[in-house]
Amino acid sequence: MGLLEQIQRGKQPMPPRLVVYGTEGVGKSTFASQAPAPIFVQTEDGLAEIDCDRFPLATTFDDVTAALSELHSEQHDYQTVVIDSLDWLERLIWDQLCRQYNVASIEKVDGGYAKGYTHALTYWREILDGLGRLRTDRGMVVICIAHSKVEKFEDPESSAYDRYSPRLHKHAAALVCEWSDAVLFATRKFRTQSEDAGFGRKRAIAAPIGAGGGERILRCTGGPSCIAKNRYGIADELPLSWATFVDALSNHQSTGETNNG
Repeated sequence: MGLLEQIQRGKQPMPPRLVVYGTEGVGKSTFASQAPAPIFVQTEDGLAEIDCDRFPLATTFDDVTAALSELHSEQHDYQTVVIDSLDWLERLIWDQLCRQYNVASIEKVDGGYAKGYTHALTYWREILDGLGRLRTDRGMVVICIAHSKVEKFEDPESSAYDRYSPRLHKHAAALVCEWSDAVLFATRKFRTQSEDAGFGRKRAIAAPIGAGGGERILRCTGGPSCIAKNRYGIADELPLSWATFVDALSNHQSTGETNNG
């Protein structure tokens, strides 16, 4: 069969591949637990207060790949797989490389010179391939959770500024974000206001908007403050709620809008 006979036409809706990152305690894991029939692959110990199904805490890279393999090969009713979290998974990848090269630090892998971070991409691709098989073969939604960090971004069109990004090495972050259908930054809404600092001076402070320490939101498109994207053409900002995200996704699919950013 020639390539012209294998051409695919039209839209092919698939379960979403999401990266959800943000500060500690904002509600990332709770958001994932609201997805349909989730199973958590936990690489950090932080799910005790969340009512969810989860594999035993992974302490090695092989524990993670074994969980993904079993979800692919065994019969089950789970509809969503959650990696919680990517930054702790990165530590397991680095540990794996350190054992492989018999060194004490990722900086010393294969003689140093940042080679360890490049070698780590092989293990990241193995994880993403495993998640991809669950998505295509088992129809599972994929949610990858990460903590956030503040990084300096050298903007070629303006002066440098700080922004939020997933707490991963830059090579890993670029690979995972490119692979995903949406990178969503979970945060709280704040407003900046002035207060008296004494001696006739004013200072700016951040005050939460809404009750409970600030309204929790998802930023769905990127900007100067954070890395974010989505391929669905959904709103720039949504409440931090799985039901709201699904509604936005359904509205996109019904209107046929798209954004391949």
